[in-house]
Amino acid sequence: MKLQPSHIGRRQMIGLVIPFFCITPMIAPVFGPAQASGASYKSVLITGVPHIKQKPDFCGEACAAMYLNKLGHKLDQDYVFDQSGLDPVSARGCYTRELNQALSRIGFKAGAVWYQLPVNKAKTGVEQQFSQLLADLAKGIPSIVCMHYDDQPKTTEHFRLVLGFDARADEVIYHEPAASNGAYKRMKRSLFLKLWPLKYSTSKWTVVRMRLDGSGIKKPQVVKAGKPDKPQFTDADYAQHIMQLKKKLPGKQFTILIERPFVVIGDESAATVRKRSANTVRWAVTHLRKSFFDKNPDKILDVWLFKDKTSYDKHTKSIFKDTPSTPYGYYSRDHGALIMNIATGGGTLVHEIVHPYIEANFPDCPAWFNEGLGSLFEQCGERGGKIVGFTNWRLAGLQRAIRGGGIPSFKSLTATTSWQFYSKDRGTNYSQARYLLYYLQQKGLLVKYYKQFLANRKTDPTGYKTLQKILGQKDMAAFEKKWQTYVLTLKYR
Repeated sequence: MKLQPSHIGRRQMIGLVIPFFCITPMIAPVFGPAQASGASYKSVLITGVPHIKQKPDFCGEACAAMYLNKLGHKLDQDYVFDQSGLDPVSARGCYTRELNQALSRIGFKAGAVWYQLPVNKAKTGVEQQFSQLLADLAKGIPSIVCMHYDDQPKTTEHFRLVLGFDARADEVIYHEPAASNGAYKRMKRSLFLKLWPLKYSTSKWTVVRMRLDGSGIKKPQVVKAGKPDKPQFTDADYAQHIMQLKKKLPGKQFTILIERPFVVIGDESAATVRKRSANTVRWAVTHLRKSFFDKNPDKILDVWLFKDKTSYDKHTKSIFKDTPSTPYGYYSRDHGALIMNIATGGGTLVHEIVHPYIEANFPDCPAWFNEGLGSLFEQCGERGGKIVGFTNWRLAGLQRAIRGGGIPSFKSLTATTSWQFYSKDRGTNYSQARYLLYYLQQKGLLVKYYKQFLANRKTDPTGYKTLQKILGQKDMAAFEKKWQTYVLTLKYR
């Protein structure tokens, strides 16, 4: 896109996703006489700087990471982004102001950064800035410059890491973050000086240069993602994720929020989406983790909150190419998403949140427990700071099945395969599993059962033996009659 003056630098304040090609072919550095057309400069080169290809929109971050690694700091472009303070929901890389802030926090002394040049003296001023850039290179200080990507009419802006100058060839030597083979690329000085100034005003040009004087850097304290004192996913992870997510959005009516470890997307009012994000998603995650789950899902998942049936039906087809089998909502492992008709209430949302947590914490969990636990919290609240399930609409069907003698033994229920659970007596299976876990909850045994089942899963993959042990029951037939009598006494509203 061509920038308008009001944008004041998508890299002066930009660095967008650009085609990954090179401006000139790579040439080995050649050093000759200190003579260049129009001015005399000496050749200079900072060698041994590793090249890092940028992630989408992270050109400035990649440039900084390259030189950090040269200085012996094993830090990546994500780390640089995370120091900027940029909200990941912005779904972009750093502009100049934010990149400069990141460099400052890391310990670089970047200098003035913005240089305003009157148009009538701009060419002379750009040459002077170039001379100062070379003077820094001679001191071993490279620069990140913000410049136009190329000289095409619709060019955009881009950060590059300048590492040297070849006087004989009159070429600037730089690392190109947008290319896989972008180390020590070359560009004619005349083209460099043409692309460098950013012309946002008819009265003045802007030159952007960040000196990478690393003399003030102290050894950064880096904690790997996933450690107890650092989130599993960084701000950079979320920024990259949301960049891709925005490509799926069918319109501007959607609000995007980060509700770690999820990203919430909704087409209700922004205030309503924020309320649902905090009161349902955050609340459920906090309480489920407190009682049951040690680990978050191993990837960022999206929670889509469609405002009503029309929106739900329309967007499941247009975004996911799905025809849902439920009017309420579902979890799709393939899409990495929880997809909800939120008009039906938040109960299904809490139910579906359970599934990716089971996936992350309980490999090969049988369907009966996975769906039983999810169903338990379809109608839930808080008691003593813990999440608890309440009786719900599934109760009436279960009571009818009990009176009709149509429910399996717990041994049979727990032994069902996923196919059997979901295809044969589906409704009864869900309700029986739910109210078995409801009973354990009411007796104060549910969390204990979950943890022991998880620990014993290799020797007791169905959980039946662990259930007997937790209940202290040898005669399960007698217990099942007792449980059925208990269920028949329950009431829903």
